[in-house]
Amino acid sequence: MNAEIIAVGSEMLTPQRVDTNSLYLTDQLNAYGVEVVFKCIVGDDRTLLTDTIRLAISRSEIVILTGGLGPTEDDVTRDAVAQALGVQQTYQPEVFENIVAMFSRLGRKIADNNKRQAMLIDGAEWLENTRGTAPGQWLRTKHGVLMLLPGPPKELTTMYEREVRDRLVAMLPKQALRTRWYRVAGMGESDLDQLIAPVYTRYSNPVTTVLAKAGDIEVHLRARLETPEAAEILVEEVGLQVEALLGDRIYSRNGDPLDRTVGGMLVARGQMVAVAESCTGGLLGARLTEAPGASDWFSGGYLVYSLEMKKALVGEADGAEIEAHGVVSERTAALLAQAAAKKSGATHGVSITGVAGPDGGTAENPVGTVWIGVASDQGVETRRYRFPGDRGRIRTLAAQSALDLLRRHLLVQKG
Repeated sequence: MNAEIIAVGSEMLTPQRVDTNSLYLTDQLNAYGVEVVFKCIVGDDRTLLTDTIRLAISRSEIVILTGGLGPTEDDVTRDAVAQALGVQQTYQPEVFENIVAMFSRLGRKIADNNKRQAMLIDGAEWLENTRGTAPGQWLRTKHGVLMLLPGPPKELTTMYEREVRDRLVAMLPKQALRTRWYRVAGMGESDLDQLIAPVYTRYSNPVTTVLAKAGDIEVHLRARLETPEAAEILVEEVGLQVEALLGDRIYSRNGDPLDRTVGGMLVARGQMVAVAESCTGGLLGARLTEAPGASDWFSGGYLVYSLEMKKALVGEADGAEIEAHGVVSERTAALLAQAAAKKSGATHGVSITGVAGPDGGTAENPVGTVWIGVASDQGVETRRYRFPGDRGRIRTLAAQSALDLLRRHLLVQKG
């Protein structure tokens, strides 16, 4: 079965609000083998919402609406659903009594317009809201089921667990969904897709999704079959082929970000890392301390933005080399990485020095040029990058690439 989720409310279209309800519902539905194939947000517009509902129920067996169940005129979900289904709404005294009791428990006085919340769409079952005043509704459609759930997350999750889950399980055919979630670094989206498309395009099940952001690509495989065992066999069949092609470009098989993966590798080896950052200005250190427990793998860092700070970190003799080679150079990256490890006492040092722009580029080092170094007692590795984009993107890519270079350094480390 497929599902669609429609979040209702003009406030959800502002940059201040995030639709966390759809993430929760997707996780719950996936657990029972239901794939969410479409999500959208619709403002408080009856006509637009009605059209959206009609389309959703024509193509998906499960349609869930969240929000828009309050007592005011701009709470349009009930009206839009009734209009989309071509049915009426009926006032239910017992539902209103439940709302009154909730107001009483909250120590609030109920208003006349709260009676709108007791209007039940013809044919609907009432879903009690034990955390708020907006009841939910459950309706059968020609193709499946349609649910109206409240917008506040605590109310929605409680209602789902108390009122929805058992109803949903009872209507579902036996099916199971199993997934593989790969995260990949060190290659572009088009290169990745060209490499693995000959594998995944042979299968309609599992479904493959490729998602890309700066320096990070996700490959999702979702297999859906009657039993968990059969779904697991299928997703593994495709997954092993993808893994063989991508090799060590895959840094995570469980969705962990690169910083957490690198941290886990360091902890497993009983090792620590320190950083020396110039153009990224602390982004790499921030990434390495993103996860709880980062003190187990991160010693600290040095922000060596100016030439003077770089020279102070590496010492007088090596400072002269930095001046001779230039701050954006292979030698400077190596010296900074070595100094970060030595001065902090860490096992590894990682350095970033480059031109993030928008100004400062030269013919030799145009904007986007970044040198990254990784040093340990087994040597120094440096790499030159040329990143596209604006200042923010260049800095983000530099931090991500530094983490990946450290990861690869750890993979080949001896002992």
